[in-house]
Amino acid sequence: MIRCGKVLCGLLSSRYFVPVRHSVSGKAWITPRGFDTGIKTFNSLTKQKEALILAREGTATWYSCGPTVYDHAHLGHACSYVRFDILQRILTRLFGITVIHAMVITDIDDKIIRRSWEENVSPAVIARLYEEEFKRDMLSLKVVPPAVYLRVTENVHHIVAFIEGIVRNGHAYATKEGDVYFDVQSIGERYGKFVGAVSSQGEPGSSNKRDSRDFALWKRSKPQEPYWESPWGRGRPGWHIECSTVASHMFGSQLDIHSGGIDLAFPHHENEIAQSEAFHQCGQWANYFLHSGHLHLKGSAEKMSKSLKNYITIKDFLQCHTAEEFRMFCLLTKYRSAIDYSDSSMSEACTHLETICIFISAAQAYMKGQLHCSPVQEDLLWQRLADAKSSVWTALTDDFDTPRAIGALMNLIYHGNCQLQPVSTAEGGVRSPAVFGAIVTYIRDVLNVFGIDLLHSKEAEVLSSGGNLQAVVEELVSFRSEVRAFALSRRDCPNNKPGLYPDRAPLLKACDTLRKDLVPLGVVIKDRGATSTWEIKQSQRGLRDHDDDQQNEKDK
Repeated sequence: MIRCGKVLCGLLSSRYFVPVRHSVSGKAWITPRGFDTGIKTFNSLTKQKEALILAREGTATWYSCGPTVYDHAHLGHACSYVRFDILQRILTRLFGITVIHAMVITDIDDKIIRRSWEENVSPAVIARLYEEEFKRDMLSLKVVPPAVYLRVTENVHHIVAFIEGIVRNGHAYATKEGDVYFDVQSIGERYGKFVGAVSSQGEPGSSNKRDSRDFALWKRSKPQEPYWESPWGRGRPGWHIECSTVASHMFGSQLDIHSGGIDLAFPHHENEIAQSEAFHQCGQWANYFLHSGHLHLKGSAEKMSKSLKNYITIKDFLQCHTAEEFRMFCLLTKYRSAIDYSDSSMSEACTHLETICIFISAAQAYMKGQLHCSPVQEDLLWQRLADAKSSVWTALTDDFDTPRAIGALMNLIYHGNCQLQPVSTAEGGVRSPAVFGAIVTYIRDVLNVFGIDLLHSKEAEVLSSGGNLQAVVEELVSFRSEVRAFALSRRDCPNNKPGLYPDRAPLLKACDTLRKDLVPLGVVIKDRGATSTWEIKQSQRGLRDHDDDQQNEKDK
């Protein structure tokens, strides 16, 4: 960005910028005029990080390509939608930006039509069935719904008018068969903003196309296919035109952010740009294109997709894992990076969540006075907290670098755990609960930004399983603690070395057995020196008692 003299000072003070042209592979990208968010994001239009500048202060217009609803949604879809949900949550909850998000549902398509023939029902039935399943899946993954879902079939009249505008502006033509194609040559070198576009052979179609790269805006109807009336005869929209029309219907000739999977960059997004700028007669329709990387099954070079039949449905995944675990899985890689799905990668995500939960539990036990430790290096922890806040902020302003942000949280937890080393008896020294309260609150706040709310999820499950469950467990653990304290009491021995009463060993063993037996039921008791704490886990996965066994051995 070119800045100089007094103009620079004025622009920086107002955080508003004038347009600047960047030449990328022969294509000019214009830095938007508007409000600088302070975020740098990788823009696929320039192949580099750019300052994220919005047309309106505090508001981002965002369009995303929705699903083609002919089959179950799978983890490949989930990965893209969850990743962009995280980005939108960061913008909204960390930077105070209102995101106006619109998504199209492709409810008429060759695949939908073929599926309807196979099932012997109408395409509308197939589309509605899988659309509703997709929406349920997104809610199960805690994806915030867009401001509006827009169906292609409910916007065909807008699409016809949009195509008429492109024809009127001299950038499309109709064939004698009744198809309408975009005329790529009419926009010259403006076509080909994404890698590989210029060398592409284009899409198959009528032999009457003027250029192999020309793509269909309107497709004439074939026998037994759904159709709509148009100036060119009966037919239905092409694939790319639906997104341009719906996005323009929502946001006009200017869009801040357009998102989708990296496989959509060409030809879909390339063609969206061409036809949108041809219709609006503008130099830059969408200012930023954000693309998410593919999800692969580990060991496979192919992306997860319905056409390749190498997918795991969202519904099946959620039988074994939680939405929080999948979100952590997504957070551990950059949104635009490819990501391998495997048992080990999911285990890593689960371990991160478990480490966070264990720390929060220990910190709360310390704050309650249930965990006795040596005097805490309080000043050091306050500094580590300040460092973590700075690191998280810096990471998220740098192209939404969630792996670095999670790393900063885990580093903070490491330093917190270093101070939470239990001792057998309280020494009556100075305690520092406030710093741990600040750390726990900050960790919860950041996780909430990412859409992970472990504590509320746990509380909701506990409450739904019975109103008195917590009280029952509390009484049980209290009784066990009294028995255990009695069993652990020391006596004077002839050699003047204190030891346990041998006849009380069965009581201690019974306490240990009870603790182990409760683990499969979701109740985790942690013996911390002479005291005990407990928690109710959301599931049986990842419950560990090895550390407690070691602690008990030390106490004996």
